[in-house]
Amino acid sequence: MQAEPRKSLVGQEYEVEVGPVAHGGHCIARTSEGQVLFVRHTLPGERVVARVTEGEEGARFLRADAVSVLEASKDRIDAPCPYAGPGRCGGCDWQHAKPGAQRRLKADVIAEQLQHLAGLTPEEAGWDGTVLPAEGDKLPAGEVPAWRTRVSYAVDPSGRAGLRRHRSHEVEPIEHCLIAAPGVSELGIERRQWPGMDSVEAIAATGSQDRQVVLTPKPGARLPLVELDRPVSVLRVDERSGGVHRVHGRPFVRERADDRTHRVGAGGFWQVHPKAADTLVAAVMQGLLPRKGDTALDLYCGVGLFAGALADRVGEKGAVLGIESGKRAVEDARHNLAEFDRVRIEQGKVEAALPRTGITEADLVVLDPPRAGAGRKTVAHLTTLGARRIAYVACDPAALARDLAYFREGGYRVRSLRAFDLFPMTHHVECVAVLEPAQKGL
Repeated sequence: MQAEPRKSLVGQEYEVEVGPVAHGGHCIARTSEGQVLFVRHTLPGERVVARVTEGEEGARFLRADAVSVLEASKDRIDAPCPYAGPGRCGGCDWQHAKPGAQRRLKADVIAEQLQHLAGLTPEEAGWDGTVLPAEGDKLPAGEVPAWRTRVSYAVDPSGRAGLRRHRSHEVEPIEHCLIAAPGVSELGIERRQWPGMDSVEAIAATGSQDRQVVLTPKPGARLPLVELDRPVSVLRVDERSGGVHRVHGRPFVRERADDRTHRVGAGGFWQVHPKAADTLVAAVMQGLLPRKGDTALDLYCGVGLFAGALADRVGEKGAVLGIESGKRAVEDARHNLAEFDRVRIEQGKVEAALPRTGITEADLVVLDPPRAGAGRKTVAHLTTLGARRIAYVACDPAALARDLAYFREGGYRVRSLRAFDLFPMTHHVECVAVLEPAQKGL
């Protein structure tokens, strides 16, 4: 006999006291029956009316939006963005919070994840408990840093560009995104029609005037003639293969960081905040303290940002191996680092390629894994190499905390941790953890 479907609670409203912030851009509350609510558009300590957006009777938790604020936090402000709020654009999580409060919320999330998943206090992680703003981002409440150098616009059925609503395929048409970098805004993506397109990604390079648009057409659609307010190169995503092909202009943009120019092709990965690459290179190098003659690994190396920084610092007698899974990124890394005979770039997934290299020891390691983290197997391998120091760059505090626990199992401890607010107005945060052998004699 089939069980009765559970009753949907979408639209149900609850008056709740809001508890602590949780990982993901929401806070935790409970209904009078004790059911957990993950509530967006609120802040700890507030009293709000929360309207359920996802969930059913008996579910482990419900998702909800704060649709009315009965008692406001002192950290609340009116959202500067007209598209922020319940049911609207899902690109930002904390438009309604003062900038300093946003960083404190992110710090609370990092601390909670470290404790819950790695059993570490901030002191044990060598962290002072703060999240640092990027250079130039410390602005008064009500002002928004225009930092996002890569914006992926969704296109609605009428051909208008916008941003997706939270956990939805629905498009919120916009006239201007406040967090978009000037180089993106000046293209005028939102001011024209995009018939037949599923998405339009706009890229404004840092340190060059390169501008790029990556079009993803709907099945069978023809590309529109792209005439924007600034010169751009145009790329197209193939609907069958997912590959990215040049339509006109350069198939890459030139990004500048650590006093070097990096070619980034075909919409490939580069840090989104204009100050992020330099900020992270500085934190990693200050943590690793490379010496002349060191051997170093750069895992998940992308187009070679950290590998180039290491190559500069280990000198001619040193050696750097980078590993990256993306074919185009590997081509770019080899191009970007062609001047260094001491650098080798291998293509493959780290968990498979690293053992295949036959490397049994290294002085230094830097890893910048995707959001899911490196994982137990890769971390276990790294702990056998006897590295003097390991720098872990993380865009997800939960994945970082899980992997720090694995490093501890392999005999490494966290020497220091720094956190940077490289994604203002969103719940995302970047961390750099530096590890060393728990027993210095290792």
